[in-house]
Amino acid sequence: MSEAHNGLAPSSPFLELDRAAWAKLAPSLPLPLTETEIVQLRGLGEPLDMREVAEVYLPLSRLLNIYAQGARRLGHVTAEFLREREQTTPFVIGVAGSVAVGKSTIARLLRELLSRWEETPRVELITTDGFLYPNAELERRGLMERKGFPESYDRRSLLRFVSEVKAGAAEVRAPFYSHLSYDIVPDAQITVRRPDVLIVEGLNVLQPPAQGHRLAVSDLFDFTIYVDARTRDIARWYDERFLKLQRGAFSNPRSYFHRFASLSEEQARARAASIWSSINEPNLLQNIRPTRSRAKLVLRKDSDHKVDRVLLRKL
Repeated sequence: MSEAHNGLAPSSPFLELDRAAWAKLAPSLPLPLTETEIVQLRGLGEPLDMREVAEVYLPLSRLLNIYAQGARRLGHVTAEFLREREQTTPFVIGVAGSVAVGKSTIARLLRELLSRWEETPRVELITTDGFLYPNAELERRGLMERKGFPESYDRRSLLRFVSEVKAGAAEVRAPFYSHLSYDIVPDAQITVRRPDVLIVEGLNVLQPPAQGHRLAVSDLFDFTIYVDARTRDIARWYDERFLKLQRGAFSNPRSYFHRFASLSEEQARARAASIWSSINEPNLLQNIRPTRSRAKLVLRKDSDHKVDRVLLRKL
């Protein structure tokens, strides 16, 4: 899939739909969210509005609902065939993409939309930030400048967490990550209790198994989404977001990035460009984007941050 948005070859494993064709797939579905709820869900600098939700994410939530119901039916008939007691397991969705591409907003939005469907009322969302090694451990391993790269995560703990949820455990706990302190919070946890759907959002959730390992967390997903955009657009969105944070959240003395609060706009842009070129762009090009072809569905954004094409893997 090229960045030129020039379409796909006939041999592509993906069915490609433009925005208009995708929106027509669910024209009569009522929008269950209010404008206020949508504003509360969107990320910093993202132009998410009711039209975008109705035309892109509402049809997507219906498709996911269909897949979840299908997985449940398959589980039922399989249990009958094996003459075993049926055990309903959560439908697990992975959402991947670059820093600043909007995947966190999409994950939050899908959590709200999916929970409004009668068949999937209990939807939990977990981000892989909680499975980053604590900063002290990253420092010990010399990985602070590679935070967000695959090796900066405790992949074994993440795999164990999703495996336990998928197995139907009554309660499964995950570490809690604070974006204010930019670190894992000791003794703080997120508890997941037998959801109908679990959404796992993160930079590298579509990675194949690491060398020497037979299983990756992506092997446990029932459906996978990759949020895509041109590199130059993501770089601009990252710059814009950094400046908004610098004027807002970074002003909190408890913020890990408080040292950037006093920078001039020129200095802040230079710092954002440095972080992007040394950390985020290499991670995108080396680790994140190569997993795009492993996704079941790709949401391709245009320069205005709005989805203009949807690619769905053919059955």
